[in-house]
Amino acid sequence: MDLIEAIIVAIVEGLTEYLPISSTAHMGFAASLMGLEETEFFKMFQVSIQFGAILSVVVAYHKKFFDFTNLQFYYKLAFAVLPALVIGFFLDDAIESVLGNQIAISSVLVLGGVVLIFADSWFKNPVIQDEKEITVKKAVLIGFWQCLAMMPGTSRSAASIIGGMTQGLSRKAAAEFSFFLAVPTMLAVTLYSVFAKTWGKETASPMKGYEMILQSQDHILIFVVGNIVAFIVAWIAIKSFISLLNKYGFKPWGWYRIVVGIALLVYFYWFK
Repeated sequence: MDLIEAIIVAIVEGLTEYLPISSTAHMGFAASLMGLEETEFFKMFQVSIQFGAILSVVVAYHKKFFDFTNLQFYYKLAFAVLPALVIGFFLDDAIESVLGNQIAISSVLVLGGVVLIFADSWFKNPVIQDEKEITVKKAVLIGFWQCLAMMPGTSRSAASIIGGMTQGLSRKAAAEFSFFLAVPTMLAVTLYSVFAKTWGKETASPMKGYEMILQSQDHILIFVVGNIVAFIVAWIAIKSFISLLNKYGFKPWGWYRIVVGIALLVYFYWFK
C-alpha cells in the first residue's frame, strides 16, 4: 500500500465511520478495487486510522467533552463502552477471521439496509431529545446494541443509533450519542490494535502494531497522513449527517446499503 492508496482508504473511513453504512464494508471494497494485498499492516491500518475519526468527534463536540462539570456524561460513556470492551476482547480473533469474507460482509450490509428502511416507522414517538436525559441504564443498553456491529458490515453507527431509538431517543439524540460512544469504543480498539495486539501470529515474524508502523519511514508517513485525512473527512461527515438525518430519516441510507450490498455481492461472487 502506497501513500495515495492509504489516503483513499482514509477518505473512505472518514466518510463512512459515522454514517450507518459500514466503514468496514466500504474500506474492503475500496481495497479490493485497488488490488491491495491484505497484509497485516493493512489490517492494522484500517483499525488505527479510526484515531483520526475519534478526534473529529472530540473537536466537533468539544464543549461537551471538555465540560468537566457534567460528570454524568463521562459516567454514561464509561458504563456504555463496557459491553464492547468485554465482548470484543473475547471475540477478537473471530472478528478478524470475518474481515476478509467480503460475501458475508456484503450480505450483512443488505440485511442492515432492510432494517434501516423500516426504522423510522418503528420509532415514531421519541421522548428523549438530549444526552442529559439519557440514564446510565439506557446508556448501557445502547452499549449492548453497539456490540452487534462486531459482525463486520453491520455498522457501529447504525447499531448504536437504532439501540438509542429503542430507548426512546430522537434520531438526532441517538446519532449524537452514537458519536459520543464511538470515542471511548474506538479509542480502546485503536490502542489495543497498535500497542497490545500481536499481528501475524501464524507468520514467522509476528509484530505489535506500533512495531509495524515504526518498521519504515513509509509506514510512519502512511499512518500519520491516514489519520489526518480520516480526521478532516470524518469532521465534514459528522456535520452533514445530522442535518441529512433530520431531513430524510434512515430510509435513504437503508436503500443505499441494499444497492451497494447487492453490487458488492455480485462483484465478489462473480468477478473475484
